[in-house]
Amino acid sequence: MVLGFFIPIVMFKKLSGDLLLKMLLPVLLIRLISIFVMGPMPQDAYYFFYAQHPALSYFDHPPAIAYLLGGFTALLGKQVYVIKLADSLLTAGTVIALYQLSKRFYPGENSRKVILLFLSTLMVSILSLVSTPDTPLLFFWTLSLIALHDAIFASKKYSWIIAGILMGLAFDSKYTAVFIPGGVFLFLLLSASKRKFLLTIWPWLSLLLMILVSAPVIIWNMNNHFASFAFQGSQRIQAASAFALKPTYVLGLIGHQMALLIPVALIAIIWAVVRVFKIHSTHFKEIPVKTIFLLSFFLPIFLTFLLLSPIYWIKINWMMPAYITGVILAGAVIKEKWLKIQLALSLVVHVALLVEIIFYPFPIRSDDTWVGWKALAEKTALLAKRYQTDFVFSADSYKTAAELNLYSPEFVYGQNIIGEHALQFDFIGTNLNTLKGKDALFLDSDPHLSNGTSEESSKLHLYFEQVKELSPIIIEFQGRPVRKFHLFLCKGYRPPQKGLTTELLHN
Repeated sequence: MVLGFFIPIVMFKKLSGDLLLKMLLPVLLIRLISIFVMGPMPQDAYYFFYAQHPALSYFDHPPAIAYLLGGFTALLGKQVYVIKLADSLLTAGTVIALYQLSKRFYPGENSRKVILLFLSTLMVSILSLVSTPDTPLLFFWTLSLIALHDAIFASKKYSWIIAGILMGLAFDSKYTAVFIPGGVFLFLLLSASKRKFLLTIWPWLSLLLMILVSAPVIIWNMNNHFASFAFQGSQRIQAASAFALKPTYVLGLIGHQMALLIPVALIAIIWAVVRVFKIHSTHFKEIPVKTIFLLSFFLPIFLTFLLLSPIYWIKINWMMPAYITGVILAGAVIKEKWLKIQLALSLVVHVALLVEIIFYPFPIRSDDTWVGWKALAEKTALLAKRYQTDFVFSADSYKTAAELNLYSPEFVYGQNIIGEHALQFDFIGTNLNTLKGKDALFLDSDPHLSNGTSEESSKLHLYFEQVKELSPIIIEFQGRPVRKFHLFLCKGYRPPQKGLTTELLHN
């Protein structure tokens, strides 16, 4: 395991003596330590919840992350560190694949710069330590680009077949993978010397194979009234169509991306792209075909989300795939002194991250935290036994319920209990009518530790005959309160009259 995580080091050998390596090694070590000391993020728990309920696909996302976590936990046990180890090792695979891809563009020193730059980012830490569909997406995205490069530039026909399979696996990871075939055809249209491929069977066969490998996602959607496609597509299109300009969203996007990459890397990528167009527009030179290839997988996704940002909140991880070819472009322009600055900033950021993980000096006032979930599960189990309740549920989207399911031997329900849509909890075949007349404990997270009552409590009376508020659960860390959960004893459950899944699919 340690060998797998540190494999990228052998790629560097000597670059500027030992200084850059010495600056990078503590960052890699911090990531390794964090695997074992960091608690589960809600995303870890939720995608492990996927794995506990095997399916062709899932409501929020395709199934690759579930298969990854399910495979590792089946082999090594249901432990938090195993979940994070799965993410870390696959991310190490992405780094190795990126190095192989970069060598196809820069056979010398620049390839090492690419890997140094990539490994220094907070993006790699997120991919390594927080379970998201982006972890398998970037792995298969990078492998897809290697196969496409070999198919186009080395005229390896079988690489078109490999590329189709890998693009399908990328789509089985996250729907953002549609930008890969989009990038292929954009490149072939823009490149006069490679446009001939459009008249052959190979890119079309590759696209067909991608669709075939994506069959699990397509079949699941067909069997569930295209619920996932609708959730990911029409809902966001509807929100964007409101067209309310919000400049703060743009600032949020810029700030998040600077934090994700650490500023030097982001600036280097943008400067590399600007420099390409500046040089070739000034001197009327045709952009090199390999540069067009890199731009075709960077600009579409980067510009799409950048242009949407004034009217729609772009999440921090949505642009991640663009940076695979983005850092390769940056590798050709970044100077050694700026690499040193990037690595120094990265070291400071990661030391601060490790301090936060271990000592938690700045409590996070949201449910997106790794602290307190195991203690909550233990306290909840004792209270459920004390009050002799039949089930436990929560209603903060998926986070509390998923975390409790990670630690609890008994199933913990989501907000479909009180008639609200509950993401994947709506699609695991639960029959709420079997709970009719039973008693429950309801937990409502209060990230701000306020003195008020639960906002969800008013809804409880619609679904239970009796509702009584109990003393809240307070989670402490090193003697200070850091989490608060309102607690309610609910008796005589009355299930919703209409099935939530049916309602979701037809509204």
